[in-house]
Formats: sequence, structure tokens, C-alpha cells
Amino acid sequence: MVIGIDLGGMSAKAALLNGERLEGKSRVVTSAENTAEETAIALAHLAMETAEKAGKRMEDVQAIGIGAPGVVDSAHGNIVQWSNFHWKDVPLGALVEKYTGKKTFILNDANAAALGEAKYGAAKQFSDSVLVTLGTGVGGGVVIGGKLFEGYRSAGTEIGHMVIRQDGEQCTCGRKGCFERYASASALIRLTREEMAGDRNSAMWKYAPSPEKADGRTVFLALREGDAAAKRVLDAYIASLGEGVANLVNIFRPQAVIFGGGISAEGETLLAPLREYVYPRIYVSETYAPLELKCAELGNDAGLFGAAAYAFERL
Repeated sequence: MVIGIDLGGMSAKAALLNGERLEGKSRVVTSAENTAEETAIALAHLAMETAEKAGKRMEDVQAIGIGAPGVVDSAHGNIVQWSNFHWKDVPLGALVEKYTGKKTFILNDANAAALGEAKYGAAKQFSDSVLVTLGTGVGGGVVIGGKLFEGYRSAGTEIGHMVIRQDGEQCTCGRKGCFERYASASALIRLTREEMAGDRNSAMWKYAPSPEKADGRTVFLALREGDAAAKRVLDAYIASLGEGVANLVNIFRPQAVIFGGGISAEGETLLAPLREYVYPRIYVSETYAPLELKCAELGNDAGLFGAAAYAFERL
């Protein structure tokens, strides 16, 4: 039995992975005002509470895995940099281990989600998969041969910062034209607002009283009414998302690309046009090397599953 922890900027949640089940789910508040040591103590207490809620003794827990934001040196259990908490070179694994007595492993939270979906979710029947999360930015992870691919010093698979449009829109990373500037949920909302501003007759106005009130669902709601403006928005979005996905497929050639984030709840409304765009643009035909595009299944539990699975594999 192992405990998985999903560390976030406002809270951390944990669960005990017993076989293929998550048990004893618990949560604790986190804050940038706390020191790294105070956070580690809170995570240690969280792990102990989780074991107790699951009806297990802490002595029976073999290890702890933590999915954490920022740049993570997973080989040494260190948070290299986490801007939200102003952390730099924090030995989080060693700190949590000190207060729990359990071997503790750290990995990037997006990688944890990718591993969770690969082992227990939408990609569990595949050995090779890529997770693409569509949120404020674009994140994800890569699993090859059933193993998480992290790159040199765990610094790889920052898929949101692959450039798909040279000299395109400015990204927060410093480059221009990054995938996440065009394929994130934020990008979809921006396209929606621009189209609404240019077409006062669009059905999207029924679902958002002003462009500023539009969200990620607005375009899909109007699309179901056959709205032409909504169709233009989705076509533009699919073209950008599809370019990035085709690049990922040509590089890694996974058996499946899994999509997470709020937009993935749209299911086939998102996936059907995406398949039409991606399949003709991949280098080797999907009839030779079949490719599936699917939506994630684990929701907010993906990181818990992945962090626990990572710890189990590292034992």
C-alpha cells in the first residue's frame, strides 16, 4: 500500500492506493505563507490521517508519492522551483520522509496525472500514451513502454511550450507562439469573446450576457443550436489544438492521446472534429500504427493515482 498526495497552491489532497482503489481521501489547506518545513509537516499529518481514515496502520504503508507543481527533480525528491510558493531547491521528499519515516518520492503534478491515466484511467490498456490537459495553460505528460518519460533531470515534456506558430502570440515563458497560447481553455475563451464581439447575432449571446461573461462552455452550448459563429470558433480552436497534437504524435507515436481539463467534458463534440484534423496530418497512417484520441476518465483523482503509482514503481 502506498499513499498518493496531490499538492496544490491552496490545498493538498491525499489517498491510499490499495490495489486499484483509492481509500481514505483527505485534504489539508496549503499556503505560500507557510515555510517549506511547515508544509512538509502538514503533508506528513495528511498522510497519517489518510492511513487512519482508510483503516490502515501507518506501519503498513510502504511509501508516499507526491505530485507537485513547478520544476521537480524527481531523482532527488527536490522542488527546483515553484513560483507560486517562492520555493527554490526545496528537498520536499527528504522533509516529508523525516516526519513520516516513509520513503517519499516527488514528481511533477502533470506527470502524475499522465501516469494515473496510463495506469488506472483512459489509457490503461495502452503501453504508450500522451496526456494533454486543457486548462489555463496546456500541460501533460508522456508514458512510453508503460514508464513515465520525464526527460533529462525531469525537465522534459513541457508540451505547452512547443511553438506551433513562429513569431505568434507572446507566452509567459518568454517565447512566442507556444501551443498553450492557442490550445488552452483560456485560448478558447479568448476566441469566443472575439467572435461574440464581432457577431451580435450569434447564439453565444444567449449563454453569455456579454463577451466578458463567456466561459469554456459557451461555444459548445451555441454549437448545439447550429450557430455559425460558434462553428467558426471551434474550427479555429481545433486547428490550433490539432497542430500541437499532430506534432506530439509524430514525435512520440503513442497509441493514444488523452485529453483532460474542463473542455474534455465535451467528449465527442471535441474529439470528432479533432480526429478529422489530426489523422491526415500524422506522418505514419493511423491504419498502420492505430491512434486513439480519448477523454480522461479519472478527473481530479488522476494525480492521486499517478503519485501513488510512481512511488510504488520507485520502491
